[in-house]
Amino acid sequence: MADFNTLDGVNVAGKRVLLRADLNVPMKDGVVGDTTRIDRTVPGLIELADAGAKLVVITHFGRPKGARVPEMSLKPVADALAKQLGRPVKFADDCIGDAAASVVNSLKEGEIALLENLRYHAEEEKNDPAFVIELAKLGDIYVNDAFSCAHRAHASTEGLARALPAYAGRLMQAELEALGNALEAPKHPVMAIVGGAKISTKLDLLGNLVAKVDQLVIGGGMANTFLAAKGVNVGKSLCEHDLLDTAREIFKKAEAANCEIVLPVDGLVAKEFAANAPHDVCDINDVAADGMILDAGPATIEDLNKRLETCETLVWNGPLGAFEISPFDTATVSVAQHAAELTKAGKLLSVAGGGDTVAALRHADSDQAFSYVSTAGGAFLEWLEGKTLPGVAALRAS
Repeated sequence: MADFNTLDGVNVAGKRVLLRADLNVPMKDGVVGDTTRIDRTVPGLIELADAGAKLVVITHFGRPKGARVPEMSLKPVADALAKQLGRPVKFADDCIGDAAASVVNSLKEGEIALLENLRYHAEEEKNDPAFVIELAKLGDIYVNDAFSCAHRAHASTEGLARALPAYAGRLMQAELEALGNALEAPKHPVMAIVGGAKISTKLDLLGNLVAKVDQLVIGGGMANTFLAAKGVNVGKSLCEHDLLDTAREIFKKAEAANCEIVLPVDGLVAKEFAANAPHDVCDINDVAADGMILDAGPATIEDLNKRLETCETLVWNGPLGAFEISPFDTATVSVAQHAAELTKAGKLLSVAGGGDTVAALRHADSDQAFSYVSTAGGAFLEWLEGKTLPGVAALRAS
C-alpha cells in the first residue's frame, strides 16, 4: 500500500548514503540521558552498513539558531551512537564544506560517520537551495529516517529529497505503514481515543478524526468542555467555556459522519488537584459545584473496555485523566492495559503517539505491547490532523 519510495531492491553497496535521522536526544552535562531515538535508528543503520553503504548520518540537535553553540555539539551523540551500534562512528565537526567532505571521503564500505549539527547553519531551517546543494555533494542517495521531523520543510528533510534519489528509511517506513493501517485503510470498527487538557489545541485533529473513525472517545480535561456543551455541570473542573459552541459543532460533524462521540459517564471527583487527594466516584450528572473531575470513573472504564473488544483498530492520543498523579491515573492505565492485552491476542491493531501519550502508556507498562507507538510528537499530530507533511510528500513514488 506504500506510495512512497522504500529501500527495497536498492543497491547501496559502495554508495554514499546521506541519511537524515532524528538524534535530538535528551542531554545533560555532555551525556545522553535517553537513548530511545538512537535505539530505534540503529537497526536501519546496521542494515545499510552491512549492505556496503558508506553511511553519512545527519541530524539536528537543539535550537542553536545558526550559531556554533558548544553545548549543542553532536560529538557526545556520536559516542552514544557508536556504543549502541557496537561499531565505530567517525565524526565531522561540520555538516558541509571541507571538514565534512574529508570525513565522508575517508569512509570505506560499511563504515559510518555522523556530521555536526545541521542547525549550526541557519540555512537548514530556511531550506536554503545553496545549503541543499552543499549537503547533496556529500551523498549519492538520500534516505529520510526521521518521520518526527517530516512536518518541517527544512533543507535536510525536504530539500535533499528533491536533490538526490530519495527513499524512506526503515524507521520512516514502519511509521508510515503503521499510520496508514490505522487511518488511511483501517479495518473497521475504528476507535480513536483523544485526551488531554484542552480542545483548543486539537480542533483540527478532532475535525479530521470524526470523518474517519466509528467511535471517538474524548477524555481528560477536553471531555469536560464537551460535557458542558451538553448542559452537564462540571463544577470547577478544567473547562473551556468559551468553546462550547465549537464543541457543539464537532457533535454535529460527528453525527453527519456517523461517528459516535463517547464521553465519560462517571468520574473521580476531588476538591483539589493533588496526589491522593480525597475523592468520590460520581455520576457525571452529580458533580458538586466545588468538585473537579480528575479522571474517568469505573463505569466509564468498563464501558470503554467493552467497546474496545468490538473494535479492529485503535488510534490513541492523550490520557483519559490526570495520569501523572495517583489515583487519577486509573482510567488511563486500565484502558491502556486492556488495549495491550487485545493487541497481544491479535484482536486489535493499536497505534498511539504524542508526548503525553507515550509517557502515559509507559506509565501503564503497555507501550511495548501496542502495535506501534510513535515518538514523533508534532509530526504524528499533524498526520492525524490530515495535513501534508513536506518530508513525506517529497518521498512519494512518482
